Amino acid sequence: MKLFRYADAEIPTVHGPFRLLVYRDAEAKDSDSPNAEEHMAIVRGDVDGASNVLCRVHSECWTSEVLGSMKCDCREQFEVALERIAADGLGNKVRAYSLQASGADTVEANLALGFEADPRDYEPAAAILNDIGVRSIRLLTNNPLKVKGLRDAGVVVNERIAHWVGENQHNASYLAVKRRKMGHHPEQPVRLRALSSARKS
Repeated sequence: MKLFRYADAEIPTVHGPFRLLVYRDAEAKDSDSPNAEEHMAIVRGDVDGASNVLCRVHSECWTSEVLGSMKCDCREQFEVALERIAADGLGNKVRAYSLQASGADTVEANLALGFEADPRDYEPAAAILNDIGVRSIRLLTNNPLKVKGLRDAGVVVNERIAHWVGENQHNASYLAVKRRKMGHHPEQPVRLRALSSARKS
């Protein structure tokens, strides 16, 4: 995949300033369209030429991150990742929720909708890390497939750091399925405020 940097700006956040870099696929026919698919890097500090950079590769989750759905832990994972780094497809998502309400778990729902259990492509993340000059990372994830996917895409992953957050009565079974069926590492969840003393990246 050949990405190009489409936009670049800094924004203030509750965790301090972050730089936003937006990328588009240079080979896509609609790369200049307002509706073109985009990927984003949210960067803290100067990482050009840096090794062992604390990193989270995150897939957007509109229902959790915008509406505050408690059916998954995506919003908490995103917020905790920003906090830790500072200190050191909507329709199918809703359809999956419907299948889960009928008794399917998260893996079964994805398969019923015609998706792989974990369909993510890590080539864009690898291309972005290469563009911003990151030599190696410490990856915030519980997912062994994410580690493998990034390594297969050419990213040097030096360490996997546990990232269980925000478990509650609504997502406990969802997280249990991730551990049981997808091999997610079984470390105990951590709470959002417990990370305020994490070391700086």
